[in-house]
Amino acid sequence: MNVISWIATNVFGTPAILLGFIVLLGLVLQKKSTSQIISGTFKAIIGFLIINAGSGVIVGALNVFEPMWKEVFGLESGSLGKFIGQDAFNSKYGSMVTLAMFLGFLINVLLARFTKFKYIYLTGHMMFWTATIFAGVVVHTVGDVSFWKMVLFLSVILGLYWTFQPAVTQPFMRKITGNDNIALGHTSASVSLLSAWFGKLLGNKNNDAEKIKVPKGLEFLRDSNVITALSMGILFLIGAIVIVLKSTPGAQELVGKAGDQNFIIYSIVQSFTFAGGIAVVLLGVRMFIGELVPAFNGIATKLVPGAKPALDSPIVFPYSPNAVILGFIGAFVGGLIWLVVLGSTVSYIFVPTMIVLFFHGATAGVFGNATGGARGAVIGGFITSTVVAWGQFFMVKYLISSTIPDTAMWAADSDMFIIGPIVSFLAKLFF
Repeated sequence: MNVISWIATNVFGTPAILLGFIVLLGLVLQKKSTSQIISGTFKAIIGFLIINAGSGVIVGALNVFEPMWKEVFGLESGSLGKFIGQDAFNSKYGSMVTLAMFLGFLINVLLARFTKFKYIYLTGHMMFWTATIFAGVVVHTVGDVSFWKMVLFLSVILGLYWTFQPAVTQPFMRKITGNDNIALGHTSASVSLLSAWFGKLLGNKNNDAEKIKVPKGLEFLRDSNVITALSMGILFLIGAIVIVLKSTPGAQELVGKAGDQNFIIYSIVQSFTFAGGIAVVLLGVRMFIGELVPAFNGIATKLVPGAKPALDSPIVFPYSPNAVILGFIGAFVGGLIWLVVLGSTVSYIFVPTMIVLFFHGATAGVFGNATGGARGAVIGGFITSTVVAWGQFFMVKYLISSTIPDTAMWAADSDMFIIGPIVSFLAKLFF
């Protein structure tokens, strides 16, 4: 029992170590060299630990952004409130998430092997964030759940989602790519489908986005780090100017946070800090996913020969580069509109995270263009911002407020907002 307790605490209870063992297993099964095994295992562990550091940076910037815009709208000021937070959540529930992600992938592989849905989901960072958000929903809904109950519950949900999501979007993927070789494996599937449907209904297929000449000066819109810093910088700047001009106690308290530094400069630095925090988290994600996905892929190809890989959303970008930009512009404008609407109506400060709006809006733009041309691409972007804005409001307020609302504000995606309530309902049913 002492041995079992030690393993439970130090392996299953330490998510970074558990993740390292999963990558180690995958590399050993593929008969990689000793050098590759050591390198891959260590990079996976380091990458996971980097995420915690970036999460702390993001929360620090959000604790300025949210009170600032609450004061702008004349709402009750304050920080994000009491919640576990991503760092502490990883420490307590990260092993459940990691193991559920691994078992969910095996369920996906088995379903691909024995059913007609021959899709292997290989977008590793989305696998991690989806599992994390759903775990946060479960804990918020029913409180602490036993280790194996949580793992099995999440594994089944994730395995089903990763199998059927690519299948649902594949008819439009064939239209976009012109073949049936690859599938979309991304949490933007819901807005992509809505964009394709509304594009067909409201767009003009003959007016293809690729007929439009996009100025070279807009090429920076394809760099997610740059647009995150730029867009959040604009929002921080506007908020800071309003705060400086106000003389309310809340405004004075916020200005006091800057100390001797000018509050406008302080706010601009916070916007870059937010973008830097996201860049750090993504660096960590890329490190461990860069080792995890090949390990997963090696297992999958041995069990399901001829399966179609379901890949990250940028896989569709080369097929319609202009639709990528139009989709993001539609999402960005929509995000600004919903920031004002949500703040004025339901007293919620929407964080229009550009990483989400860019990748989801761009993907929706390509799907919308496939059925409705340039107009369909813009509509797809606006649909994205609508789902993300209102989804974030409901998720943060009602489904995850006591666990990881900080993560839901910047890492939760379109499909998670739509499936989240279903996960909450099932958690109540089973637990």
